[in-house]
Amino acid sequence: MAIHVALFLTLLETIALSVVLLVWAHQVRGARLLVVFLAGVATWIVGNELPNWFGIATAPLAMALLSTLPLTSAAFLHFCLIFCRSPIDRRWIYAAYVGAALTALHALLRSPGTFEHFEPFTGVEWVVVPNHVGWMTSLVWACFAALGILALLMAFFHAASAQRRRQIAAVAISCGWGLMAMSGYAFAALKIPVYPWQVLAAPAYPVILVYGILRYRVFVANIWARRALASAILIVLGVLVVPLTVLLPFESRWVVAIAVAATTLALRGPVWSFASRLVYPGGTLSAEDWRQWRVQLSQADSMEQLQSKAAATLSQRMGMDIQVRIARDVNAEAMSDANTAEQGAEPTLVCSRHAGEWQTQLLGFEEAPPGQLHLAELFGTLLADAAANVERSELARQRERESQLNARLAELGSLATTVAHDLRNPLNIIAMAVAMAPQETRQEVGEQIARISRLTEDLLDYAKPWQIHTADTDIAARISTLIRRMPEVELGAGLGDAFNVRLDPVRFDQAVVNLLTNARQSAASKRVQIDAERRDGSVLVHVCDNGPGIPDDLRERLFQPFASRSPGGTGLGLAIVARIMAAHGGTAELTERAPWRTCFTLTFSTTENIAS
Repeated sequence: MAIHVALFLTLLETIALSVVLLVWAHQVRGARLLVVFLAGVATWIVGNELPNWFGIATAPLAMALLSTLPLTSAAFLHFCLIFCRSPIDRRWIYAAYVGAALTALHALLRSPGTFEHFEPFTGVEWVVVPNHVGWMTSLVWACFAALGILALLMAFFHAASAQRRRQIAAVAISCGWGLMAMSGYAFAALKIPVYPWQVLAAPAYPVILVYGILRYRVFVANIWARRALASAILIVLGVLVVPLTVLLPFESRWVVAIAVAATTLALRGPVWSFASRLVYPGGTLSAEDWRQWRVQLSQADSMEQLQSKAAATLSQRMGMDIQVRIARDVNAEAMSDANTAEQGAEPTLVCSRHAGEWQTQLLGFEEAPPGQLHLAELFGTLLADAAANVERSELARQRERESQLNARLAELGSLATTVAHDLRNPLNIIAMAVAMAPQETRQEVGEQIARISRLTEDLLDYAKPWQIHTADTDIAARISTLIRRMPEVELGAGLGDAFNVRLDPVRFDQAVVNLLTNARQSAASKRVQIDAERRDGSVLVHVCDNGPGIPDDLRERLFQPFASRSPGGTGLGLAIVARIMAAHGGTAELTERAPWRTCFTLTFSTTENIAS
């Protein structure tokens, strides 16, 4: 009797889950094939139970149903290949279906076995015993099932993420559970006088299988997922209690009912807790969790720190590796397309600013249970607020730095003006005083006076407030004009095309000349080249030389005032270049471009207009 109850419950679950899967077929690859497989499981159950339900006269129909078993295993193999994204030629899948169909047709015409009484199967009136046709049919479906499990194992070892591996492992375990549950019928086929206890575990098989594949996405809400899972577990436990009552010295339906009721009531609490842990991985969100998240995220001083803290916090809370990406002014939909291009990527929480607001988007959570999905969504709201706070803090620090810089520049400009005025007369006096000196002395004094004058001019230019006046400019033509008197400067191949950029021509000339002057004056520099290229909506101008390179201790402060790599330099040339590029909304950087030892790159955006 217990076997009939277990198989009947399995049949009801299989039909119900098949209907749910049809509704949610778009949620998982190969869901319709899974429906076909579950329908085959239901057919197998009906084929075994039909004579017990309606009498032995239905045996021919039952045998016909059991003959379709190879088609069920072929559908299972097809599902495994689709689910695991196995790169296999479709012709092999068609061959599997053809082989299964021929085997099923042969079994249908010859009959795979007979229904007999088997005494060890207490409470089961009729059980099928296969003949040689049935054994051949069983061998075919066993081969297809083994190939499906092999596909799962290969996909497990090649999975791109831990979440994907857990999902594949759950499907493989469910398959093992199903084989274990149904293997009890082999006792009758092999004439083994043992009661098939493992068949009583059959009701859990469809639930475990769908859990492994959809991870509760078939449920509308978490609470219903928890109730459904808890109810299924309690039903299985109740069914398992029934055969234990045969140990009693008397038989009573009331005793059986009381034993089942007492078992389910006693285990209701632990089962409910177990179901909650499965549906809500890591437990439900508490007020303490929310407070700790806010505290941890508020400790970040930059977007990089916030991204690192968020990834560590969320990964620890959910018990799996979660990536967090924070981007400014990036459309989250575009990032979603880029990240989902690679199947099987790690779950990622993307936080980006779009239309002036920080928003979060979950990528790679399609197969996650609602508990994890809910936690990630709530964490995303906190992350968006934290990103906005970090951005405001960075803007405040930037404004403070700009205010301090402007104050220092104003002070420096006033000092430079005073120094320039006060130095002019002493320099003139020095120049007149050495007018009658020897030639070498006059030359040396003249060079030093020129150096002081150049330093004063650069200081005045760097410190004074100035604006840029932009115009559409062909960079290539402008550079060609600048290097007419610089025969040692080589033109790169990229300057053969026009590069139209809106910029201040005078300031552009000043920046390029400063870089070329530094490159030409570099000690032991034999070659200097200037080139340009387009890249990602920007125009890049490269000024490179093969001099001795930049010392490591100078690289970090290269664009700061009074940092110079030339013995006779003022240390303001690169600082002025940086100011010019900042005014254009671009950048000046020290880059690496083989085979040059030193290369400076000016980056001009072509997607924005610089205000005059």
